Amino acid sequence: MSQEIELKLSLPARSLSALRRHPLVAAAQKLGPSATLDNTYYDTADLALKARKVAVRTRRQGRAWLQTVKCAAPSAGGLSTRPEWEQPFSGDFDFSAVTDPATARLLAKHRAALVPVFTTRFRRETRLYAPGDGVEILLMIDRGDIRAGERTAPICELELELRSGQPADLLELALELARSLPLVPSDLSKAERGYRLFLNQPLEPLRAEPSRLRADMNPVDAFRDLAFACLRQWQGNVAGAALTDEPEFIHQLRVALRRLRSLLRLFAPALPPGFVDEWNEALRDTANRFGDARDLDVLYEDLLAPVVADGLIAGDALPRLLATARGARDRARADAVRNLDAAAQGRLMLAFSLALYRLPSSTLIGAADLTTFARLQLTRLRKKARRRFEASASLIPAHLHALRIALKRLRYGVEFFAPLFPAKQVERYLDALARAQTRLGFLNDVDVARARLENWSAGDEALRSAAAFIVGWHGPRYARLRGCIQQEIKPLLWGRTPWRQ
Repeated sequence: MSQEIELKLSLPARSLSALRRHPLVAAAQKLGPSATLDNTYYDTADLALKARKVAVRTRRQGRAWLQTVKCAAPSAGGLSTRPEWEQPFSGDFDFSAVTDPATARLLAKHRAALVPVFTTRFRRETRLYAPGDGVEILLMIDRGDIRAGERTAPICELELELRSGQPADLLELALELARSLPLVPSDLSKAERGYRLFLNQPLEPLRAEPSRLRADMNPVDAFRDLAFACLRQWQGNVAGAALTDEPEFIHQLRVALRRLRSLLRLFAPALPPGFVDEWNEALRDTANRFGDARDLDVLYEDLLAPVVADGLIAGDALPRLLATARGARDRARADAVRNLDAAAQGRLMLAFSLALYRLPSSTLIGAADLTTFARLQLTRLRKKARRRFEASASLIPAHLHALRIALKRLRYGVEFFAPLFPAKQVERYLDALARAQTRLGFLNDVDVARARLENWSAGDEALRSAAAFIVGWHGPRYARLRGCIQQEIKPLLWGRTPWRQ
């Protein structure tokens, strides 16, 4: 068995020439001529191997045939480490060399039922980057396609595979290349893309992963694990937003960045000086590129579209106002796509991944008890939320909005540390926090909508009447929630919690 450590980077086909001309690529030793690789992936009719995240592939290169078995492993920032077993292929599957017992049993059970599922065919150029200091990295440029029945998808990527050195060496090389090339880290292997194509499954917006913390982790390792999970959400939604105008990708991209910023503040006592400020600023600036798109989606879909006139307002003012809102939403969506700049996002993701790998862990931090650290930080977040709660007694919209942000950060904190505390109590507490946050969100959405509608209707009496009608239509719910919101939230901030009974 070998451990494959690689970094996968996608790039537009038009940038291949620039990649080959890059000084680091051009100076790397070329390992033989370019080769065409024909690959066939096998599984059972009900995809039993996919269900266990195992891939079986045969590869023909010239007259040589190889059989490869790979097991999926978590990938972050495009960097993955996965076990693989490779051997010559003579026409019959032979899994005797697979040393992992569970994988070997799975393959033996289904060996006779394996059938071709999809294929890949691509041209590969391979070079060896060896800058010295014991570092050797294979640079593999792949261009071709994936085929599943009548469906096809292009392959255009650079794979960096570690022969010797450290994983951070891959990131350093990738970041240097990305300074002048539109490289974006990708967590989707060719096998994963092939299965998606076979099943005709489009990319879907990625939501936050459940925390996988363990009590025996130290705070720096815990931060790194959680940060890579946020990075996967960020990266997956950048990839989706670059391919489709589905607004949920932009929303989930922003969620990933918000969670990362909350995580930085949460673990600040365990992180090096300057690290939190540097990355909080970079992530904030990135998130701010997409704010208008999400706000206008919420305004139109949640507040304007549900309004039914029922004959209570005459004329064309309401349709005109809705058309104005639709136009603003569509422009904001288009701006978000333009602002996406996948290459800039790729550079930032690679830089953040490298910063995570380089994080030091002092003896003091290494010996810290993670559960105690979690209790201290969650208690601090709740105290801050209490202060926001007391300030919101006036029900001034700005103060209610500040309370909502404080509750959101508390919720993120509880989600991050959830595995350290009783599961049922955590679930109940998170449900209550989410309900309170949603209700405060509605109040804020109405307040923001009121200001936008007033701006759009300025100077037009009919439009001002339509704007007032829309706000009034939501008035009863707004008044009801505003009247009981503090009573609902108080037990969350002064009652029992999962981390301190």
